[in-house]
Parts: sequence; structure tokens; C-alpha cells
Amino acid sequence: MPEEDDGMRDYPEAAMERAMKVHEVILRAMAKRMTWWQAAEILGITDRSMRRWRARMEKEGFRGVMDRRVGRKSPKRVPVLIIDKVLSLYRDKYFDFNVKHFHEKLISEHGIGLSYTWVKRTLQAAGLVKKAPKRGCHRRRRPRRPLPGMLLHLDGSHHQWFQDDRWYDLIVVMDDATNEIYYAQLVEDESTTTVMAALKQVIEDQGWFCALYSDRAGHFFVTPKAGEPVDRRRLTQVGRALRDLDIQMIPAYSPQARGRSERNFRTWQGRLPQELRSHGIGTVEQANPFLRGHYIAEFNSKFKVRAAEPGTAFVPNARPDLDRIFSVHHERVVNNDNTVMFGQSILQLEPVAWRATLAGCRVIVYEHLDGSLSIGYGPHELARFQDHTIAKPKQRRPRQPVKLLQRGKQKESAIEGRGRFFLNKVTSAARSAPR
Repeated sequence: MPEEDDGMRDYPEAAMERAMKVHEVILRAMAKRMTWWQAAEILGITDRSMRRWRARMEKEGFRGVMDRRVGRKSPKRVPVLIIDKVLSLYRDKYFDFNVKHFHEKLISEHGIGLSYTWVKRTLQAAGLVKKAPKRGCHRRRRPRRPLPGMLLHLDGSHHQWFQDDRWYDLIVVMDDATNEIYYAQLVEDESTTTVMAALKQVIEDQGWFCALYSDRAGHFFVTPKAGEPVDRRRLTQVGRALRDLDIQMIPAYSPQARGRSERNFRTWQGRLPQELRSHGIGTVEQANPFLRGHYIAEFNSKFKVRAAEPGTAFVPNARPDLDRIFSVHHERVVNNDNTVMFGQSILQLEPVAWRATLAGCRVIVYEHLDGSLSIGYGPHELARFQDHTIAKPKQRRPRQPVKLLQRGKQKESAIEGRGRFFLNKVTSAARSAPR
């Protein structure tokens, strides 16, 4: 082994072993014990590199085969001040952001153009971010639909969106072909009315679409028994509305079947709470205008993809009765006094010119999304009520319980009264008879 000087003492052990191997191989080639191309093959280098190393060894000796990169600072090395700034930004301001979201903020807000991989590894090395678990078994994704409007995903995510003890549902409508978000709103609970409001808004903004993909919640489908297929003959209010518009409903029978929607919600849960906190938004009334006016467009700019084919499957909306279609329908029969019972209210119908009376007719009470009511008979609208609690039925006074003893006395007095009546009648008849 060659003698070590002060420069070699700082040389890594692995690099030193590599240099000694190269030195031994070159010496064997110089001693004619192997050819130079065989030496190059043993070292895993080209003939040109072997000639260069031979020239350096003949000139500098053992130092000529040592790796000259060892001990030099990389020109791509990140300054310590930048590293401290990145770590302090994550600790103080972006502590609840995921790495991808934080990397975007570094570029857009702070002008730090470091790579995503470097940022992730630096945060993991500092103990600020946990390493991701190993992936599971290999799965194949379902191909996207080729055109926008062919298939839409509608789902809700129950989450603590304001990072406190309040839970809300985020209803999202997403296109399968492009991942574009058409609707996103926070609501108290995913229900028939909130789902109808989402679908109505999408149809008004984009047009009719071909199919809707959703889970098997009770407001989408009727499932007779858990785990069994849905009953397509029994329609929910949402199913009836989409049937009227000739839109196909596709049920998902597992979370894995809705993988694209589930991954989309993981992105929402990893970004929206942090965006709401950084913008000082703490209520649903503030969050929904922020979503409509700003964040949906920003979300689409990052995650929207190009469709496989040009064009669109959306059809412009030509139905003027969307307000009636996307309402809850209740069938009723008109009473003889031309009133309709709905809950605890009595809805009075006014006379119409095309029929003498509406008594006995089957009508539909439409419970609209804005809380108002209307009554329809075929294509006719008979009445509309903004406040349907005005006319209420009179409350009947409950009957007072009568004791059995009192009832017995009442019966006895009634019998005695009848006996006296008949006795007086017979007496008067006998007196008036001729003798």
C-alpha cells in the first residue's frame, strides 16, 4: 500500500479501496499480464478512460488514479442560509402543508426554485415530515373517458375542514376525462337537496352530461339489503330527476371502484384546510365564496389534465323546468274545499279558468331548493307559496276522560227521563179518551 500523506488522510476509505484496485489493475496491464482492453473491462470503463488513467499514473503515480471529485464542493450545493429559510418557513408558517403543496408555495410565494425531491428529503432528514409507507400491490387504473361530459363523479367528504371540532361535508363534482372540478361547496350534511343543488348548478353552467358515477348512499339508490345490488326499479328523488333528464346513474360497489374520486379527496383534505387557515377563513359562509371565486380555478390549474380526444360531450341546456325537476316531489289529492294537506299546513288553491273544481285531482307538491313550495297539475302551476306555514289546520281539543261512575249516572238519568216522558204521554192520552 502506498504511503499516506496529509492529503490522503481525509480521503474516504471506500474511495481509497477503489483507487488501490485501479492501481493494481493498471500495474498488471503494464507488466503485460493482461491486455489494456481486458483491464478496461475489469474496471468497467472505456478504452479511452483507461488510456487517460494510464497517462495520469505515469505522470503522478498513485495520486493519478484517485478520484479528484472527493473533497470538492459541489457547484449545485444549496447555501446554508437557504436551507435554514426553508426549514423555518415550514416550521413557522406551513407546518400543516404536505410536501408538494409546500414546494409550490416556495416557488410562487417566496421565489425559492429548489427541486421537489430536495425539499422532501431535506424535510424528512430534519424530522419535520415522515417518510411515506411502502406501496401495496400493483393495481391497474381504469382508463379515463375520452371526452369531457361523458362521466361525472359526485361524492362528499366528511372532514374537519376548519381544523377544529366542527365537521362538514365537501360536495365535489369532477369530470372523469380531465379531473376538472365543476362544483365544490361545504354543507352541513350530504343530502338529497344538497346533491340536487350541485347537479342543477353543473347543468346550468356546463350543460347536460351523459352519466353520473357515485356511491350507493340512500339519496342516490335504494339498496334492499346491505351488500346486494341496488334496486333500479325504485327511484330516489335524485334518481327520478336524472331519469327525467336521460342521465345514466352508475353505482360504485367499493371504495376502490371510486379510486379517482378518493384520490381527489385526499388532495382536497391535504390542501383546503391549510388554504382556509392561511386566508383567515373560519366559517362556511366565508369558505363557499372563496371556493367559487378563487380556489376551484386554482385547483383546476394544478390538477386538470388534457382529455384524450378533442371536443366535448356536454349538450347545452334547453330545459326551462330545471327548478321543477330538481325539487322534492310529493303526490297529494285535492280536498273537496280545493285545499291540499302538506305536513302541518293547509295549502289553498285558487280557482282556475280551465276547470270548475280541482277536488279529487292528483297533484304534485314541489318542494324547491330555496325552501318555497309550488303545486302542479300536469304542466300547469296551480299555486306557489314562499311561506307555506301561514295556513295551519285547527288543533282539535283533546277529549276529557270521563269516569265510569259519571257515565253510569248519566245513563241512569237518561233512562229515568225517558220513562217519565212515556208515562206522561200515556196519562194524557187516557184522560183525553172518550168515556
